[in-house]
Amino acid sequence: IIFSVFQRLAAGEWFTARVSSCGLFHIAYPSAPENVKAELRTIYNQLCQDDMPMVRRSAASNLGKFAATVETANLKSSILSMFEELTQDDQDSVRLLAVEGCAALGKLLDPQDCIAHILPVIVNFSQDKSWRVRYMVANQLYELCEAVGPEPTRSDLLPAYVRLLRDNEAEVRIAAAGKVTKFCRILNPELAIQHILPCVKFSKLQAFLLQELSSDSSQHVRSALASVIMGMAPILGKDATIEQLLPIFLSLLKDEFPDVRLNIISKLDQVNQVIGIDLLSQSLLPAIVELAEDRHWRVRLAIIEYIPLLASQLGVGFFDDKLGSLCMQWLNDKVYSIRDAAANNVKRLAEEFGPEWAMQHIIPQVLEMATNPHYLYRMTIIQSVSLLAPVMGAELTCSKLLPVVVNASKDRVPNIKFNVAKVLQSLIPIVDQSVVDSTIKPCLAELSEDPDVDVRFFATEALKTTNQVVMAN
Repeated sequence: IIFSVFQRLAAGEWFTARVSSCGLFHIAYPSAPENVKAELRTIYNQLCQDDMPMVRRSAASNLGKFAATVETANLKSSILSMFEELTQDDQDSVRLLAVEGCAALGKLLDPQDCIAHILPVIVNFSQDKSWRVRYMVANQLYELCEAVGPEPTRSDLLPAYVRLLRDNEAEVRIAAAGKVTKFCRILNPELAIQHILPCVKFSKLQAFLLQELSSDSSQHVRSALASVIMGMAPILGKDATIEQLLPIFLSLLKDEFPDVRLNIISKLDQVNQVIGIDLLSQSLLPAIVELAEDRHWRVRLAIIEYIPLLASQLGVGFFDDKLGSLCMQWLNDKVYSIRDAAANNVKRLAEEFGPEWAMQHIIPQVLEMATNPHYLYRMTIIQSVSLLAPVMGAELTCSKLLPVVVNASKDRVPNIKFNVAKVLQSLIPIVDQSVVDSTIKPCLAELSEDPDVDVRFFATEALKTTNQVVMAN
């Protein structure tokens, strides 16, 4: 019954039935009798030669799944012949799907058969007249390399990859650039420096032959490179990273396209592990400081998120000298997401360097900003106080932070006052009960009678918390 269904679908008058049948062969084949298996292979071969490109596309797309269920002997005699027909199809939409079959078949064949039948196809596809086929090769390159093994990769696929890095189409270069790090893992460092880096780094002798990826005319190519190039540092080692990669990092850090800068910033820790914080700070820190004031807020946000890690690696002295003022500056940023991240940043710095350092370098500046004329900035300070209090401890919270919150409860802006109520509620578990009774409860009681409904609501909720604490004690 099942076989008759396959026959009807595969021989259907409408191409849609034939398209659907291609996705069912790998399900039915393993449990079919031997005579039916032979017939199924014949039917699939006919579908690979169908007049309709849509059917051939479906056959190419499902060939890898079908091949995984076919016996080794029939794999070489039947499946490889179907694969070769699909790779020579006149429709590029069929050939690009056959690229995926290269990796799938390569994993099923012996190394010798893979080199004999799959490797030449990959090399030819890397020079295909259709950029979409070349794009698919670039996108699937690492999987293709795994299929053929390290030695053929170095001898045959390396030149093909270099061609893809130099391709005329930006989309192909984007896909190839995104595989730089993975591809270099397969090569030894000497080959990577000799063959891959010349495509990444500019050379006057090569200017008329190729555009270096780090200054490619397409911002998306540069962005793809920036997202992976930092991962090459552990592969190439310290000396090659300093000599070959650092100039590229600096170039990409100054790129006009924000996503390029963002991708470099987010991976700085990979370089730090190789060259050390001293050299990283000397070479890249000036560019990082410049990006801290970048006009694109997402770039500034990425810098803020990296600051605690950088602080822990630089140490207190270097941080105070170079980056301390930036952290305070971000609290007054025009973008809320930056101010929010900056508030969390000062908390993480206080955790890293300790309450004494925070008392000397953070608290005075935070308290000074509490009187900012703009209520949004005053609200950021209230948020910073709530985040710093658990780190600073009960004594410093009562003496330095709590008075700021109490003063803010008299602010003319309702948004400030109901945030004060929420902050006071968060301080109750931190301070002593005597402070709650003498300072926090009277302040909340006053806010609970405020003309604004939101202020009254949050103050009342906070008062409930104080009463619950009293009952618990």
